[in-house]
Amino acid sequence: MIDFLRKVPLFSSLNNSQLTIISNICSKKSFKANTVLFHEKELGSVFYIVFSGSVKIYTAATSGEEKILSLFKTGDSFGELSLIDGKPRSASAQTLEDSVMIALSAPNFLDMLKSNFDISLCIMQELCNRLRDTNQHVHDLTFLDARSRVIKSLIKLANKNGIRSGSIVTIKMMLNYDEVSQMAGVQKPILMQVIRDFQERQILTFLGNEMKLDLAKLRG
Repeated sequence: MIDFLRKVPLFSSLNNSQLTIISNICSKKSFKANTVLFHEKELGSVFYIVFSGSVKIYTAATSGEEKILSLFKTGDSFGELSLIDGKPRSASAQTLEDSVMIALSAPNFLDMLKSNFDISLCIMQELCNRLRDTNQHVHDLTFLDARSRVIKSLIKLANKNGIRSGSIVTIKMMLNYDEVSQMAGVQKPILMQVIRDFQERQILTFLGNEMKLDLAKLRG
């Protein structure tokens, strides 16, 4: 567990004794694909770290329409916000594939923060990063046109979830087209129009459940 926690960006600056504290209060849990880990507006009781698999964080309108806020993969953490402020979950979380989570219960998580400033500082830094991401997303929705938002979302997927070889980034397609359009904040027909254009220009190619993005041709 300590070897894994050392590779988690949230805890990468901690020493062995601090990682041991975290390891001692962790438990590992397996979930099937499409399992809802928690719902928006329910009280938070667990902080999660993705050990394997992937998770989407999303909100849902009363009409049932979803808006994907983030995707998390191995090493990413989520669910700490409502544990810290005591308010209901601000979004829902659902596995995209069979996944294993490292779970910390709310009492253990809060006790750890109270007694370990360095760990608390790491959590605060992560929350600041997410606030900056949210601010950037609001900026994009306000100032970028729909096509630019699609392109930026594809690049974000590539940076976060892709494997790069030269100018080619291979991305496992964890999301369907409806979900990608939700994440980009555009209507699905606009997303499909951009994808068809990219396919014609060989910027995007699809092989099974993988998508390949040619960054050199995208820049061109």
